[in-house]
Amino acid sequence: MKNLIKNFFNFFIRLLGLEMFMYLIFGGLTTLINIIVYYICTIFNFSTAVSTTVAFIISVIFAYLTNRKWVFKSKASKPSEILSELWKFFSVRIFTYFADLILMILLVDKLYFNELVCKIAVNLLVIVLNYIASKVIVFRKGKK
Repeated sequence: MKNLIKNFFNFFIRLLGLEMFMYLIFGGLTTLINIIVYYICTIFNFSTAVSTTVAFIISVIFAYLTNRKWVFKSKASKPSEILSELWKFFSVRIFTYFADLILMILLVDKLYFNELVCKIAVNLLVIVLNYIASKVIVFRKGKK
C-alpha cells in the first residue's frame, strides 16, 4: 500500500512538475481552510461578506507561509526582501479576494445558489489566479 501511494504521488510529480504539484497540495489545503473558516463564520450568523473576509485573511496567511517555503522556495532572507515579497503576495491576493467576495455575494445573496457549492467553485477559480500571480509577480525566479 505504501508503494502504491508513493507511486501515485511520483506519477503526479512527473506529470505536473514538483512546483505545480506542491502548489496544488497547498492550494487545496488553503482552499480547505478557507471553506472551513467560512462555514464556521456562517454558523455564527456572520454575513457572507464578513465570512468571506475572515476566511480570506486566515487562508492567505497560511498560503503565504507554505508558498514561500515549500512551493516557490523563496530565497528572500533580508527583512526588506521578505516584507517586499509579503506585500506583493497580499497585494495580488486582494484581487482574488474581491473576485471571491463579488462572486459569492452575487451567487449566494442575489441568485440564491447553494453556498457550499458556490464556495468550492469560486475557490477553484481563485487557486488558478493565485498560482499565476504568485509565479509571475511574487516569487519570480532570479529576482528578489
